[in-house]
Amino acid sequence: KGIKKTSKEYFLADKSLPWWAVGASLIAANISAEQFIGVSGSGYAIGLAMASYEWTAAIALIVIGKYFLPIFLKKNIYTMPQFLEQRFDNRVRTILAVFWILLYIFVYLTSVAYLGALFLQTVFGIKLIYGIFLLAAFAALYSIYGGLQAVAWTDVIQVVFLVGGGILTTFLALHHFSGGADFFSGLSMLIDKVPDKFHMIIEKGTLMIPDGKGGVKDAWMDLPGLSVLIGGLWIGHFAYWGCNQYVTQKALAAKSLKEAQKGLIFAGYLKVLMPLIVVIPGIIAFALNADLAKSDEAYPWLLQNFVPAGFRGAAAAALVAAIVSSLGSMVNSTATIFTMDIYKPFINPGVVDSKLVLVGRISGLAALCIAVLTAKPLLGDLDQAFQYIQEYTGFTTPAIFAIFIFGLFWKRTRPNSVLWAAILSIPLSIAFKILMPGLPFMNRWVVVFIILAVVIIIISLLESSEDDPKGIQIDSKLFYTSSGFNIGAVGILTILAVFYSLFW
Repeated sequence: KGIKKTSKEYFLADKSLPWWAVGASLIAANISAEQFIGVSGSGYAIGLAMASYEWTAAIALIVIGKYFLPIFLKKNIYTMPQFLEQRFDNRVRTILAVFWILLYIFVYLTSVAYLGALFLQTVFGIKLIYGIFLLAAFAALYSIYGGLQAVAWTDVIQVVFLVGGGILTTFLALHHFSGGADFFSGLSMLIDKVPDKFHMIIEKGTLMIPDGKGGVKDAWMDLPGLSVLIGGLWIGHFAYWGCNQYVTQKALAAKSLKEAQKGLIFAGYLKVLMPLIVVIPGIIAFALNADLAKSDEAYPWLLQNFVPAGFRGAAAAALVAAIVSSLGSMVNSTATIFTMDIYKPFINPGVVDSKLVLVGRISGLAALCIAVLTAKPLLGDLDQAFQYIQEYTGFTTPAIFAIFIFGLFWKRTRPNSVLWAAILSIPLSIAFKILMPGLPFMNRWVVVFIILAVVIIIISLLESSEDDPKGIQIDSKLFYTSSGFNIGAVGILTILAVFYSLFW
């Protein structure tokens, strides 16, 4: 009582987070209703191939920890748009800030709130609109007042429920499916019953799934074969894990670079574990011949029918924890970007520090209210909401990745070049979606990224033959990582090599 938070405390947790809090908060922010409900729904429709989203993300975290984080922390920034102003200019900062605010409100916040409410409706009979309001209010209770510090420390507790409750659900469902066999025997029986669901690479024309419009489509459109491993998914990963405010903000709040890097390795191991929690349940529901109106009902159906009432509460707690922690992170990051990148530079440049915290709270609440009101209209008719998220974040993903990768590692990159990349990204993505409907969205990311990269290179070379004055000076010592980080990275890569060789 009587103590007012500073903006550093509210938006960056006073740079006090240890590695385990960083890692736990990263996963709690990332794993939410779109994974429990959405990825399980895609697991039901597609199979283990959905695990590529989780497993390749673990590799991306290693790269980001080694090559991205040292530069971001050296710049001492609050937000990703702030970095773009330091590297380029205020125009680039502003347009990306607007991109992210719209993306967080109309894609991330809406999808998490909607899918969470769908779960509450299916399992507990709570009306969808009431569920959306309930989850939003729960997240608002601590995240809007307490800021990132409240979000991060709550995430540490919630990630225990998330992982523990998720594993419990998978174990109980597998136990029922196998008639009481032990875990590994049950998993073996599941693979034997539905072997087609246990391939990491999907070939074109081999698997048809619901399209959400009463028809079917080729699953290859969502996971286009080898392109998943060598194509567009990496653009998505680096844009999401390396340049995304509500994810990187946790690493920016770490005590030190070393703690942040250890946190990302910890998060990488949790990502390796995630398919057991969010993909396998969907496959079990398919093997049990679940009669579902839409794929995204797989996880709630499993809980309702095959998890005993007492354990169902623990599983429900896991999902609610995941939903609320993600909502809290997204609200805080939306507020951070609006306050630091829109309000402070344009609306009130002379604002005092305590007023920034108040603006953060008000803007966070406003973002949450808008998302609550638009969630059902935007997502109500979809079969696999997870694919909706990937599709529409992908309109800006190629530009975000191109701007950051050239800004970080090519000193000749000029502000005008990346500004044009930002402007062209959405029109190009929409044009390819309309003109080439048979092109999977992951492959579209690659095509748009290549075009934007060419635009950046040509404009930069035409403008000057010299390095940009704001180009980042890179020293090889900057990318030094500890032996603990290196051993952890090798461990993740080894585990994934084994998994892919088993389920190719």
